[in-house]
Amino acid sequence: MSSNVGLTTPRGSGTSGYVQRNLSHLKPRDNFAPYPKDYDSLKHRQRKPDKDILDHDRMREIEVKVFDLRDRLEDEGVDEEEIELQTSALRKKLTANNNKDNSTSVKKGQYKLHQVHEQAAAKIEESEKLRRALGISKDYEEGSHWKKSEERLRESVGER
Repeated sequence: MSSNVGLTTPRGSGTSGYVQRNLSHLKPRDNFAPYPKDYDSLKHRQRKPDKDILDHDRMREIEVKVFDLRDRLEDEGVDEEEIELQTSALRKKLTANNNKDNSTSVKKGQYKLHQVHEQAAAKIEESEKLRRALGISKDYEEGSHWKKSEERLRESVGER
């Protein structure tokens, strides 16, 4: 036996003397308050997309299309100089189109799970459209209606 745990000898006990730990034992939690006192941390904050990652993904899509053209032209046996001219022209055209319509008008469910920055950008755009459609001001704070009604109630009680 190690560390004086268990039986000194398993003889006559009807067991093998093997000691297991109790997996059903719940360790006590730390004695902290169950909820944070900082209410600003509880407010909903929208995930901000990383512009560098979004730009990288756009440029990667362009390069995939350019590589497809290059591969197709090489299979056709086109001269290397002509391939370079066509791929650079396509790259310039796609880059110009990318810069022109930089906005992302996408359908829901178009992104894959790993495209979190694209999803965040689409969600921000969707929220902005909804805010404009409902006529909500940009500086609106969630729950401000209840604060105003609570202040009016305090004022009316204070007047009595």
